Amino acid sequence: MARIPKVLQPHINTAFPDNVCLVGTALPNGFAQISPRGSTMAFDDDHIGLWERGRGSTNENLSNGTKVTVFFRKPQLRTDGILPLGGIARFYGTAEIHKSGPIYEEVWNRLIQPEKERDPEKKGFAVLIRIERAEDLLGKPLALD
Repeated sequence: MARIPKVLQPHINTAFPDNVCLVGTALPNGFAQISPRGSTMAFDDDHIGLWERGRGSTNENLSNGTKVTVFFRKPQLRTDGILPLGGIARFYGTAEIHKSGPIYEEVWNRLIQPEKERDPEKKGFAVLIRIERAEDLLGKPLALD
């Protein structure tokens, strides 16, 4: 199991609006569905969390056990020597859906205000992605801590 390097966690948590993470799932026809998610957060060292409020195919594809890829890019991190090649990190993991309960509430509470405003009736749900691989653009494991 991989971890989200602590040095990247604040960057992921503040990625909106300039460096929004892209979240990818596989459609039933095999094509990748890539969607920006402003709600993406480093939930802890082992999980990326997000609030899913969409109504499209990414939402339809997310269920317990769905394989998910999160693509994070912040070019400044290359300049700062934190991430090589474009300041890119990729995280691969498995989704866990929370439509109520403590994790649902925690993701909502940590959600940035612009995302809360886009779901004022709190109709979305929390997704925790347990990270299985974390790597740079060359496919090398992230070992930044």
